[in-house]
Amino acid sequence: MSHTTYAWPNDARLALSVVVNLEEGSEYNVGEGDKITEPVDELAVSLTKPVRNYGNESNYRYGVKEGHARVAALLDKYDVTSTWTAAALALERAPEIAAYLHGSRHETCSHGWRWIHQYRLDETQEREFIRKAADSIERTTGTRPVGWLSRYLHTAVTRRLLQEEGFLYHMDDYSADAPFWAPVDGSDKPMVIVPYQLDTNDMKMWLAPSYLPKDWLDYAIDSFDTLYEEGANAPRMMSLGLHLRIIGRPGRIGALEKFFQYVASKPKVWYATRRGIAEHFISHGAKQVITP
Repeated sequence: MSHTTYAWPNDARLALSVVVNLEEGSEYNVGEGDKITEPVDELAVSLTKPVRNYGNESNYRYGVKEGHARVAALLDKYDVTSTWTAAALALERAPEIAAYLHGSRHETCSHGWRWIHQYRLDETQEREFIRKAADSIERTTGTRPVGWLSRYLHTAVTRRLLQEEGFLYHMDDYSADAPFWAPVDGSDKPMVIVPYQLDTNDMKMWLAPSYLPKDWLDYAIDSFDTLYEEGANAPRMMSLGLHLRIIGRPGRIGALEKFFQYVASKPKVWYATRRGIAEHFISHGAKQVITP
Protein backbone atom coordinates (compact mmCIF):
# COMPACT_ATOMS: atom_id res chain seq x y z
CA MET A 1 0.00 0.00 0.00
CA SER A 2 1.54 3.31 -1.06
CA HIS A 3 1.79 6.32 1.23
CA THR A 4 -0.85 8.93 0.49
CA THR A 5 -1.62 12.43 1.69
CA TYR A 6 -5.23 12.88 0.54
CA ALA A 7 -8.66 11.67 1.62
CA TRP A 8 -11.90 10.86 -0.18
CA PRO A 9 -14.79 13.36 -0.10
CA ASN A 10 -16.65 13.58 3.21
CA ASP A 11 -13.90 11.50 4.82
CA ALA A 12 -15.21 8.32 3.16
CA ARG A 13 -13.53 5.06 4.12
CA LEU A 14 -13.89 3.56 0.67
CA ALA A 15 -14.59 4.65 -2.89
CA LEU A 16 -16.81 1.95 -4.38
CA SER A 17 -16.80 1.89 -8.17
CA VAL A 18 -19.65 -0.13 -9.66
CA VAL A 19 -18.83 -0.73 -13.33
CA VAL A 20 -21.60 -1.89 -15.65
CA ASN A 21 -20.14 -3.20 -18.91
CA LEU A 22 -22.36 -2.66 -21.94
CA GLU A 23 -21.07 -4.81 -24.81
CA GLU A 24 -24.17 -6.56 -26.10
CA GLY A 25 -24.65 -6.04 -29.82
CA SER A 26 -21.06 -4.97 -30.52
CA GLU A 27 -19.30 -8.32 -30.07
CA TYR A 28 -17.66 -10.32 -32.87
CA ASN A 29 -20.28 -11.58 -35.31
CA VAL A 30 -19.73 -13.44 -38.57
CA GLY A 31 -23.08 -12.07 -39.70
CA GLU A 32 -21.55 -8.59 -39.67
CA GLY A 33 -18.49 -9.55 -41.68
CA ASP A 34 -16.10 -10.57 -38.90
CA LYS A 35 -13.74 -13.44 -39.61
CA ILE A 36 -14.38 -15.01 -36.21
CA THR A 37 -17.43 -15.62 -34.09
CA GLU A 38 -17.58 -14.24 -30.54
CA PRO A 39 -15.43 -16.57 -28.37
CA VAL A 40 -16.87 -15.51 -25.00
CA ASP A 41 -19.85 -17.79 -24.45
CA GLU A 42 -21.52 -18.94 -21.23
CA LEU A 43 -21.39 -22.53 -22.52
CA ALA A 44 -17.71 -22.18 -23.49
CA VAL A 45 -18.53 -23.01 -27.11
CA SER A 46 -15.60 -21.76 -29.19
CA LEU A 47 -16.19 -22.33 -32.89
CA THR A 48 -13.09 -22.95 -34.99
CA LYS A 49 -14.83 -22.09 -38.26
CA PRO A 50 -16.43 -18.76 -39.17
CA VAL A 51 -19.94 -20.03 -38.51
CA ARG A 52 -22.60 -17.72 -37.14
CA ASN A 53 -23.46 -18.59 -33.53
CA TYR A 54 -27.12 -17.64 -33.26
CA GLY A 55 -27.42 -19.06 -29.76
CA ASN A 56 -24.65 -16.91 -28.33
CA GLU A 57 -26.01 -13.84 -30.12
CA SER A 58 -29.27 -14.37 -28.26
CA ASN A 59 -27.35 -14.79 -25.00
CA TYR A 60 -25.95 -11.31 -25.50
CA ARG A 61 -29.32 -9.84 -26.46
CA TYR A 62 -30.67 -11.05 -23.13
CA GLY A 63 -28.63 -8.35 -21.41
CA VAL A 64 -30.51 -5.61 -23.24
CA LYS A 65 -33.95 -7.23 -23.31
CA GLU A 66 -34.08 -8.43 -19.68
CA GLY A 67 -30.90 -7.81 -17.69
CA HIS A 68 -30.82 -4.03 -18.04
CA ALA A 69 -34.16 -3.51 -16.32
CA ARG A 70 -33.12 -5.61 -13.31
CA VAL A 71 -29.72 -3.96 -12.91
CA ALA A 72 -31.07 -0.43 -13.38
CA ALA A 73 -33.83 -1.10 -10.84
CA LEU A 74 -31.27 -2.02 -8.17
CA LEU A 75 -29.04 0.96 -8.95
CA ASP A 76 -32.06 3.21 -8.49
CA LYS A 77 -33.38 1.39 -5.40
CA TYR A 78 -30.07 1.66 -3.52
CA ASP A 79 -29.11 5.06 -4.95
CA VAL A 80 -25.94 3.66 -6.50
CA THR A 81 -23.94 5.97 -8.75
CA SER A 82 -22.06 3.89 -11.31
CA THR A 83 -19.85 3.98 -14.38
CA TRP A 84 -21.11 2.27 -17.52
CA THR A 85 -18.24 1.13 -19.73
CA ALA A 86 -20.05 1.11 -23.04
CA ALA A 87 -19.02 -0.10 -26.46
CA ALA A 88 -20.40 2.73 -28.55
CA LEU A 89 -22.15 0.53 -31.12
CA ALA A 90 -23.88 -1.41 -28.35
CA LEU A 91 -25.22 1.86 -26.97
CA GLU A 92 -26.42 2.98 -30.40
CA ARG A 93 -28.33 -0.28 -30.74
CA ALA A 94 -29.93 -0.01 -27.30
CA PRO A 95 -31.69 3.39 -27.32
CA GLU A 96 -33.57 2.55 -24.12
CA ILE A 97 -30.25 2.21 -22.28
CA ALA A 98 -28.91 5.38 -23.88
CA ALA A 99 -32.04 7.18 -22.67
CA TYR A 100 -31.49 5.81 -19.14
CA LEU A 101 -27.93 7.14 -19.10
CA HIS A 102 -28.62 10.48 -20.81
CA GLY A 103 -28.46 13.23 -18.22
CA SER A 104 -28.32 10.74 -15.34
CA ARG A 105 -25.98 10.58 -12.34
CA HIS A 106 -24.17 7.68 -13.99
CA GLU A 107 -21.00 8.10 -16.04
CA THR A 108 -20.54 6.60 -19.49
CA CYS A 109 -16.94 5.51 -20.07
CA SER A 110 -15.77 4.40 -23.50
CA HIS A 111 -15.29 0.66 -24.01
CA GLY A 112 -14.35 1.14 -27.67
CA TRP A 113 -16.39 1.51 -30.82
CA ARG A 114 -17.08 -2.23 -30.74
CA TRP A 115 -16.19 -4.94 -28.24
CA ILE A 116 -13.24 -6.18 -30.25
CA HIS A 117 -9.49 -6.46 -29.73
CA GLN A 118 -7.97 -3.08 -30.51
CA TYR A 119 -4.41 -4.42 -30.13
CA ARG A 120 -4.75 -5.68 -33.70
CA LEU A 121 -5.09 -2.11 -35.01
CA ASP A 122 -2.24 0.08 -36.23
CA GLU A 123 -1.87 3.57 -34.77
CA THR A 124 -4.00 5.30 -37.40
CA GLN A 125 -6.75 2.71 -37.06
CA GLU A 126 -6.63 2.84 -33.26
CA ARG A 127 -6.93 6.63 -33.21
CA GLU A 128 -9.98 6.41 -35.44
CA PHE A 129 -11.39 3.63 -33.24
CA ILE A 130 -11.02 5.86 -30.15
CA ARG A 131 -12.39 8.97 -31.82
CA LYS A 132 -15.33 7.18 -33.44
CA ALA A 133 -16.34 5.71 -30.09
CA ALA A 134 -16.15 9.06 -28.30
CA ASP A 135 -18.15 10.84 -31.01
CA SER A 136 -20.84 8.17 -30.90
CA ILE A 137 -21.18 8.12 -27.11
CA GLU A 138 -21.44 11.90 -27.04
CA ARG A 139 -24.31 11.70 -29.53
CA THR A 140 -26.20 9.00 -27.65
CA THR A 141 -25.71 10.21 -24.07
CA GLY A 142 -25.12 13.94 -24.48
CA THR A 143 -21.73 13.77 -22.75
CA ARG A 144 -18.32 13.02 -24.25
CA PRO A 145 -16.53 10.21 -22.39
CA VAL A 146 -13.32 10.99 -20.51
CA GLY A 147 -12.37 7.43 -19.53
CA TRP A 148 -11.35 4.37 -21.50
CA LEU A 149 -11.45 0.60 -21.02
CA SER A 150 -10.16 -1.69 -23.76
CA ARG A 151 -11.28 -5.23 -24.37
CA TYR A 152 -8.57 -6.39 -21.99
CA LEU A 153 -5.56 -5.67 -24.23
CA HIS A 154 -4.32 -2.28 -25.34
CA THR A 155 -1.26 -1.16 -27.31
CA ALA A 156 1.93 0.73 -26.52
CA VAL A 157 0.43 3.92 -27.98
CA THR A 158 -3.09 3.71 -26.49
CA ARG A 159 -2.47 6.10 -23.60
CA ARG A 160 -0.81 8.70 -25.79
CA LEU A 161 -3.71 8.54 -28.23
CA LEU A 162 -6.18 8.87 -25.37
CA GLN A 163 -4.35 11.96 -24.12
CA GLU A 164 -4.34 13.49 -27.58
CA GLU A 165 -8.07 12.83 -27.90
CA GLY A 166 -8.80 14.58 -24.59
CA PHE A 167 -9.34 11.61 -22.26
CA LEU A 168 -8.80 12.10 -18.54
CA TYR A 169 -8.12 8.57 -17.28
CA HIS A 170 -7.38 5.01 -18.34
CA MET A 171 -8.76 1.81 -16.76
CA ASP A 172 -6.63 -0.93 -18.33
CA ASP A 173 -4.58 -1.64 -15.22
CA TYR A 174 -5.00 -4.16 -12.41
CA SER A 175 -2.00 -3.30 -10.25
CA ALA A 176 -3.46 -1.25 -7.40
CA ASP A 177 -6.43 -0.49 -5.16
CA ALA A 178 -6.19 3.29 -5.57
CA PRO A 179 -5.64 5.67 -8.50
CA PHE A 180 -2.16 6.75 -9.49
CA TRP A 181 -0.20 8.68 -12.10
CA ALA A 182 1.61 6.68 -14.79
CA PRO A 183 4.06 7.79 -17.48
CA VAL A 184 2.88 7.81 -21.09
CA ASP A 185 5.20 6.65 -23.87
CA GLY A 186 5.78 9.46 -26.33
CA SER A 187 4.35 12.15 -24.03
CA ASP A 188 5.89 14.43 -21.43
CA LYS A 189 2.70 14.31 -19.37
CA PRO A 190 1.56 11.43 -17.15
CA MET A 191 -1.96 10.03 -17.14
CA VAL A 192 -4.24 9.15 -14.28
CA ILE A 193 -4.86 5.43 -13.96
CA VAL A 194 -8.08 4.39 -12.23
CA PRO A 195 -7.33 0.68 -11.88
CA TYR A 196 -9.89 -2.01 -12.53
CA GLN A 197 -10.08 -5.49 -10.98
CA LEU A 198 -11.10 -8.81 -12.48
CA ASP A 199 -11.35 -10.90 -9.32
CA THR A 200 -14.67 -9.32 -8.26
CA ASN A 201 -16.06 -9.33 -11.81
CA ASP A 202 -19.26 -11.25 -12.51
CA MET A 203 -17.62 -12.59 -15.69
CA LYS A 204 -16.20 -15.37 -13.53
CA MET A 205 -19.69 -16.86 -13.42
CA TRP A 206 -19.61 -17.20 -17.21
CA LEU A 207 -16.08 -18.51 -17.46
CA ALA A 208 -16.46 -20.99 -14.59
CA PRO A 209 -20.03 -22.36 -14.44
CA SER A 210 -19.42 -23.95 -11.03
CA TYR A 211 -18.73 -20.48 -9.61
CA LEU A 212 -22.16 -19.72 -8.15
CA PRO A 213 -23.71 -16.35 -7.27
CA LYS A 214 -23.21 -17.06 -3.55
CA ASP A 215 -19.49 -17.61 -4.22
CA TRP A 216 -19.27 -14.31 -6.08
CA LEU A 217 -21.18 -12.54 -3.29
CA ASP A 218 -18.96 -13.96 -0.54
CA TYR A 219 -15.85 -12.93 -2.43
CA ALA A 220 -17.20 -9.43 -3.12
CA ILE A 221 -18.08 -8.90 0.56
CA ASP A 222 -14.68 -10.20 1.70
CA SER A 223 -13.00 -7.80 -0.72
CA PHE A 224 -15.15 -4.94 0.52
CA ASP A 225 -14.38 -5.71 4.18
CA THR A 226 -10.61 -5.76 3.64
CA LEU A 227 -10.54 -2.53 1.66
CA TYR A 228 -12.98 -0.85 4.04
CA GLU A 229 -10.72 -1.69 6.97
CA GLU A 230 -7.62 -0.45 5.14
CA GLY A 231 -9.50 2.71 4.25
CA ALA A 232 -9.18 3.90 7.83
CA ASN A 233 -5.50 4.63 7.10
CA ALA A 234 -5.28 5.37 3.37
CA PRO A 235 -7.59 5.97 0.41
CA ARG A 236 -8.86 2.67 -0.96
CA MET A 237 -11.14 1.93 -3.89
CA MET A 238 -13.02 -1.20 -4.88
CA SER A 239 -14.17 -2.14 -8.38
CA LEU A 240 -17.25 -4.29 -8.91
CA GLY A 241 -17.54 -5.28 -12.57
CA LEU A 242 -20.98 -6.26 -13.87
CA HIS A 243 -22.50 -7.34 -17.17
CA LEU A 244 -26.19 -7.05 -18.01
CA ARG A 245 -26.27 -10.51 -19.63
CA ILE A 246 -24.59 -12.11 -16.60
CA ILE A 247 -25.63 -10.52 -13.29
CA GLY A 248 -28.98 -9.61 -14.87
CA ARG A 249 -30.14 -13.25 -14.88
CA PRO A 250 -32.92 -14.17 -12.41
CA GLY A 251 -30.68 -16.54 -10.45
CA ARG A 252 -27.87 -13.99 -10.09
CA ILE A 253 -29.51 -10.61 -9.59
CA GLY A 254 -30.31 -11.43 -5.95
CA ALA A 255 -26.59 -11.66 -5.16
CA LEU A 256 -26.12 -8.09 -6.37
CA GLU A 257 -28.99 -6.87 -4.20
CA LYS A 258 -27.52 -8.63 -1.16
CA PHE A 259 -24.21 -6.91 -1.83
CA PHE A 260 -25.88 -3.49 -2.00
CA GLN A 261 -27.77 -4.27 1.22
CA TYR A 262 -24.51 -5.15 2.95
CA VAL A 263 -22.83 -1.94 1.79
CA ALA A 264 -25.82 0.07 3.02
CA SER A 265 -25.08 -1.17 6.55
CA LYS A 266 -21.65 0.47 6.51
CA PRO A 267 -21.08 4.23 6.96
CA LYS A 268 -18.73 6.38 4.92
CA VAL A 269 -18.87 4.55 1.60
CA TRP A 270 -18.63 6.73 -1.49
CA TYR A 271 -20.40 5.27 -4.53
CA ALA A 272 -18.19 7.03 -7.04
CA THR A 273 -17.99 7.28 -10.79
CA ARG A 274 -14.53 6.64 -12.13
CA ARG A 275 -14.53 10.17 -13.47
CA GLY A 276 -15.25 11.41 -9.96
CA ILE A 277 -12.38 9.35 -8.58
CA ALA A 278 -10.00 10.65 -11.25
CA GLU A 279 -11.02 14.27 -10.79
CA HIS A 280 -10.72 14.08 -7.01
CA PHE A 281 -7.33 12.42 -7.26
CA ILE A 282 -6.07 15.07 -9.69
CA SER A 283 -7.23 17.83 -7.33
CA HIS A 284 -6.08 16.29 -4.06
CA GLY A 285 -3.70 13.42 -4.77
CA ALA A 286 0.06 13.22 -4.76
CA LYS A 287 1.83 14.05 -8.03
CA GLN A 288 4.33 11.20 -7.88
CA VAL A 289 4.48 9.21 -11.11
CA ILE A 290 4.70 5.45 -10.71
CA THR A 291 6.83 3.69 -13.30
CA PRO A 292 5.71 0.12 -14.08
